[in-house]
Amino acid sequence: MARISARLSENAAGDFFVDDSCIDCETCRIVAPRTFARSDRLGLSIVRRQPASHEDELRAAMALVSCPTSSIGTESKLDVREAVEALPDPIAGGVFYCGYASEDSFGAASYLVKRESGNVLVDSPRAARPLMDRIASLGGVATMFLSHRDDVADHAKYARRFGCARVLHAADVGHDPREIERRIEGDVPVELAPDLIAIPVPGHTRGSMVLLHQEFLFTGDHLWGTDDGDGLDAGRSVCWYSWGEQTRSMERLLAFDFEWVLPGHGPRFHAPAKRMRAELEKLVARMNH
Repeated sequence: MARISARLSENAAGDFFVDDSCIDCETCRIVAPRTFARSDRLGLSIVRRQPASHEDELRAAMALVSCPTSSIGTESKLDVREAVEALPDPIAGGVFYCGYASEDSFGAASYLVKRESGNVLVDSPRAARPLMDRIASLGGVATMFLSHRDDVADHAKYARRFGCARVLHAADVGHDPREIERRIEGDVPVELAPDLIAIPVPGHTRGSMVLLHQEFLFTGDHLWGTDDGDGLDAGRSVCWYSWGEQTRSMERLLAFDFEWVLPGHGPRFHAPAKRMRAELEKLVARMNH
């Protein structure tokens, strides 16, 4: 629970606040960008301005519920039931943002893809009962796609609840491979279903993968949108395996068409396929220099 006594001094005056347990995971800034921002001085999230409407207050409360470290609070002890019921949060085309980020994944975003042939959970949120019950009401989970070893969080609890098959690259499988029902080998894209393509993208980790579903590319920590919302970006400072491999695997994504980049960390990016390709080409060119 966030502590008023540890409220960061740069928070805007008012009900909502962020305390000093923030880990700068960006969850609140993705969910409620009108309320939360990053303090460059502190290197942490703060309340930039208090919610000015019911919609803003709801989004801020959704960020509070989703914060992996419970670093967001309200002086009034706000009732968050509406925010709980608003998660997972619809994005587009049957794709939902789960919220309930896990500290074990450093606050990584996870997504639910609703499909007639079986829902897909992309990476693992916290195993919070309200979220799991809501996912059950949306049809449960048939497949859990794990983009890489860092964002697996509570995958075992979701597998027990829903009996879903977990997909992870063999290079990122941990000490007990029996927990992963389907292990992807090598660097060749694998069709999991006609509308689901697992694409190995070594770089951030040796076993990093992205998932292509129709116009949506779920990218884990491979690439994400720029902070200004105008293009694509990737981070050499968070490349744990090989920047050269990450650059080459980024180039291979030019063979695919997509309109959404939905990352584990960092901003989302949405653009027509032609513009998306152009932005990806720009990113690859920057990475090669």
